[in-house]
Amino acid sequence: MAFPIRSAVAALCAGLAATLLTTAPARAEKQEHAWTVSAGAHAPRARITLDDSTGTLNLSVTRDGRTVIEPSPVGIVTEQADTSRELRFLHRKNRTVEERYRTKSGKRLDRRVRMHETRLSFATPAGARLDLLVRASADGVAYRYVLPAGHGDVLGETSAFNLPPDARAWLGTYRADNEGQFTEYTAATAPTGEYSDQALFETAGGYTLLAESDLTGTYSGARLAHDNGSGTYRVKLADARVKTDGPLTTPWRAMVTGDLATVTRSTFTDDLAPASKVADTSWIKPGTVLWTWLAGGRPAGQSLAAQKAYVDYAAERNWPYEAVDAGWYFKTDAWDTTDPDWQTDSWMPELTAYARAKGVGIIVWIHQRELDTPEERAQWLPTLERWGVKGVKIDFMDSEAQPTLKWYDAVLADTAAHHLMVDFHGSTIPKGIQRTWPHVMTLEGVAGEEKRNNTAAHLTTLPFTRNVIGSMDFTPGAFQRVGLRPNSDAAEAGLAVAYESGLQMFAGTPESYDARPLARDFLDQLPAAWDDTRLLAGRPGQEAVLARRSGDRWFLGGVYAGAARTAEVPLTIGSGRWLVETIEDGTGGLVRNRKVLRGGDTLTVDVVAGGGFAGIACPWRPGVTTCHR
Repeated sequence: MAFPIRSAVAALCAGLAATLLTTAPARAEKQEHAWTVSAGAHAPRARITLDDSTGTLNLSVTRDGRTVIEPSPVGIVTEQADTSRELRFLHRKNRTVEERYRTKSGKRLDRRVRMHETRLSFATPAGARLDLLVRASADGVAYRYVLPAGHGDVLGETSAFNLPPDARAWLGTYRADNEGQFTEYTAATAPTGEYSDQALFETAGGYTLLAESDLTGTYSGARLAHDNGSGTYRVKLADARVKTDGPLTTPWRAMVTGDLATVTRSTFTDDLAPASKVADTSWIKPGTVLWTWLAGGRPAGQSLAAQKAYVDYAAERNWPYEAVDAGWYFKTDAWDTTDPDWQTDSWMPELTAYARAKGVGIIVWIHQRELDTPEERAQWLPTLERWGVKGVKIDFMDSEAQPTLKWYDAVLADTAAHHLMVDFHGSTIPKGIQRTWPHVMTLEGVAGEEKRNNTAAHLTTLPFTRNVIGSMDFTPGAFQRVGLRPNSDAAEAGLAVAYESGLQMFAGTPESYDARPLARDFLDQLPAAWDDTRLLAGRPGQEAVLARRSGDRWFLGGVYAGAARTAEVPLTIGSGRWLVETIEDGTGGLVRNRKVLRGGDTLTVDVVAGGGFAGIACPWRPGVTTCHR
């Protein structure tokens, strides 16, 4: 019996060895041409694959095994090489990126970054090189291209994002000033056209906001091109040819991913951006601003007396800034800066001195054309600094083409050198700029309060799209624009919290505030910056309730679209008992309600059609009757 057993064992071993010899190479080959990157078990997972037959790269994203982004093409085409095909894998390098940094404004001041990074290196048959950098964190996945010198100008990307056709989509039609309205579609039914790259999708894997980070004048701004009937959104650059000189690292193509609360709270696009280039940030001070444009228009801008009256009101309310908009330096179209006396013709030095004595800083509007060249910036910026101006609102760039991005690079360095905070209007959207240049307090890039065609659905979509990626100068508080805005007075007050901006510009008139003392007193309480941000309730296009913390107080802002209702908001702001003061719409105007609730309880608020609310929650103890200080 021994011999048959030995024979059977030998045969089994031989068969097993043959199996191992035939299957091991296939397993190794498969591993060599598919790579995954993830920051953890429940974090989004990127999978990069190289097709053996075509040499093309694809990237897909899943979360907890569910689809976020379907396999999507990756590649870039230059004058010298098409690195979107016929690629051969060379090697892989991994590292962990861990950073801590502090900002001057945003969703929270202290940030902690932990990302897993993979660098995959490839070559074409002709020897052209391409490195694909992929990063994954708890709240997103991003990739970028790295090219060596000698590749020539960039002619375009083959990058795209393939979404499930039935994915819900919230898209803003692309405009150079990024002021398109957000509308809900499915990924496939969105009309053929171009959309802003701040596009939000809902898939089986949760929510994903497409975005961009670390965009500078070395490259070109991106938008999304889409054909009706397809779930594909292609990356289209603003320039047909991107000028390059030497090695190139492109901006990050980012996918902010998670449940809606995670996406809303995310700082992923900032986390991807380079560290601050401003060594001393002590002069950068966020705060609320009395903005005079919607309050008085150009006639107010041309009047020193009117501006002093606005300064008086800001001082009375302890609002730290007043913004002087278009008109203050106009004679015909602009001052003749070739006149040696042009700097002495302005009343701005008198206004800044007047405001300084009252504890108010002045922000001034200026057209981009006045700062277009180094010579013009050398005239304007030192003068504004000498006058005591605290910041500039620069308007009408209206482009994301490479020459304009180079201008951004220059003006950012120059304004920082002259200690001038910046508010960009008619502009690009943040794209990580506020981490690298923390004196950029806010940017427009949104269909804001000035617009007369905004909808309540648009207002409830902005916290999940545009405001996710950085400060947004929507300019809330325009109570006088009854009939020109789609929301109620309580919702208008709530926008000051629901929308984050390092310089929160209040767009109302003093008379409109005094006619609504509850809203005015609420705005008086708003802090300069936030320690934390949480989404309490939300659905794009329907409702958005955000809580932002300063110290031990949480400020609440809720906006709703649709019919009147009793809103139910989970008070997920921490354990213990809280005094919650809300400002709501009543039958005769705004009313204040007070409740004592435990953390995790449901806050109920009566909301009118297109309404909302504002509120403050503070720790309750016996004897505490108000959250106002």
